[in-house]
Amino acid sequence: MLVDSHCHLDAPEFDADREAVIHRARAAGVTQQVIPAVDAEHWPQLRDICRTHPGLFPAYGLHPMFLDSHRPEHLQQLGDWIARERPVAVGECGLDFFVEGLDTDTQQLYFDGQLTLARDFDLPVIVHARRAVDAVIASFKRIGKLRGVVHSFSGSPEQARQLWQLGFMVGIGGPATYSRANRLRGLVAEMPLEYLLLETDAPDQPDAEIRGQRNEPARLSFVCETIAELRGVDAAAIAAATTTNAQRLFNLPSAP
Repeated sequence: MLVDSHCHLDAPEFDADREAVIHRARAAGVTQQVIPAVDAEHWPQLRDICRTHPGLFPAYGLHPMFLDSHRPEHLQQLGDWIARERPVAVGECGLDFFVEGLDTDTQQLYFDGQLTLARDFDLPVIVHARRAVDAVIASFKRIGKLRGVVHSFSGSPEQARQLWQLGFMVGIGGPATYSRANRLRGLVAEMPLEYLLLETDAPDQPDAEIRGQRNEPARLSFVCETIAELRGVDAAAIAAATTTNAQRLFNLPSAP
């Protein structure tokens, strides 16, 4: 069994064949998926998709790359949604210092607001940190009493160690399957297994076998196999450990 800890199954790229995508995922052993939101407008759709399909679990948040869609009142609305819907996490939230035109102060405003909600509701956070890992770590320390995952981790081993010391996991997906991703593959090969989550970030970040194509959660099995090869262990051991990690962090039920 596998848990895709980060998949945007509500994205429009899946509107034409979402049922088939879910079926292929289950056939590949991906029995549970955490689906993080990106903006307030699509929270209801995300909720309905997760209600309709067993094994899909929502997280609600405001993604930094969708800054133009966010309004200050959305933070209050997010608190109401969390209280009423009881998601498995807050997110996707975070900071993005790579994309031009995303105001840093405004990003920080929404990020801090969501971290505070996660702390107050005692929920994990799902964090986007592109060229912003140090700033994200500083935010964790400032808000305090947080846990969660920095997804699609691409930072240094030292940054990863700082995250682990704060009780955070790192999400690893398709990028680790590329042979030239030397630093990331080195980290995956040596890191403590208790801090590792598997993810696809579908429909984005396809693995090396489907480069340039739409990604989907069934591809998590290839990510798992690659990580197992890098660590010199059986894929079943990686699947078991990362499933346990995800179920513990997000308080997921045991998969059937």
